[in-house]
Amino acid sequence: MIRASFFAAGVFVALWGVSFLTIDKLVLNKVDDKNRDQGFRGMLASSQIVERESRPVIDPPEWMAFSLMSIGTVTMLYSAALPKRHD
Repeated sequence: MIRASFFAAGVFVALWGVSFLTIDKLVLNKVDDKNRDQGFRGMLASSQIVERESRPVIDPPEWMAFSLMSIGTVTMLYSAALPKRHD
């Protein structure tokens, strides 16, 4: 069980690193729950878009993608090297 947990955590961190390679910055969108329609089109409604100035922006440095990929890969290798449980 611990092996699978380490492997899953390594995959998660490595995939975040890969995603940081493809994006320049993340712009988060705030949506009021009381005004949102119940459905897929409610997410895309123009009345839900908040002004650009008030949106939080995550701008990761370039080195972070490679660091996350290497940390995730080392964690996956560690999970493969863990000794098997003998009952």
